Amino acid sequence: MNKGNVFISGASRGIGRDIAIHFANNGYKVVGTSRKNFDFDEDLNNLFPIKLDITNRDDIKDCFTELKSNDLLPSILINNAGITSDQIFLRMKDEEWDSVIETNLTGTFNLSKIFIKNMIKNKSGRIINISSVSGLMGNPGQVNYSSSKAALNGFTKSLAKEVGSRNITVNSVAPGYIETDMTAFLDNKSKEKIIKNIPLGRFGNVKDISKMVMFLASDEASYITGQTISVDGGLLMY
Repeated sequence: MNKGNVFISGASRGIGRDIAIHFANNGYKVVGTSRKNFDFDEDLNNLFPIKLDITNRDDIKDCFTELKSNDLLPSILINNAGITSDQIFLRMKDEEWDSVIETNLTGTFNLSKIFIKNMIKNKSGRIINISSVSGLMGNPGQVNYSSSKAALNGFTKSLAKEVGSRNITVNSVAPGYIETDMTAFLDNKSKEKIIKNIPLGRFGNVKDISKMVMFLASDEASYITGQTISVDGGLLMY
């Protein structure tokens, strides 16, 4: 039985891939995207990998048409795709700023804009944006990345206020340090320094994020909207 259709950007690896598989294992049809051709390598017939550049609006329109014809328009949109291009601000090139903002922020706008119309029509939907604690606390060398993720949090709140009356919730999940390719470059000394500031004393794993996303997509979270929820082991506390 199909519980619903899920669309997740940036699903070829790391957090995105685990979220996609988690939803598929729980009875959802899942369309996952990447800029390059990929496969989930899972024995599941409800996972649909597609190549899509979320910064290309013409490609997104074509994708929408194809999904509509195959009855795969999502009731749950997970904006996960993101890139980094770290550099101290004085050395940051224009293209390092532009590419990160274009993917992390404008890509989220592009997908939300095209898919939310069907949610409004159905008076039901979930939009979940994958932000970062970097957008809440900042990080040296990540002015571009932190800015894009901080903007996502504002995007989340504003859109939640606009579409709440249509029974659509919009939330963000802000992962802390998670064991993925994006943190694999850290050496043991750097990891030990970071862990000293994490009350739970460890990096998170991708399933910590997948479970939170699944909860926000569920009926149990129907009264939660406009929130940015940190999943960071206590790294950032207000």
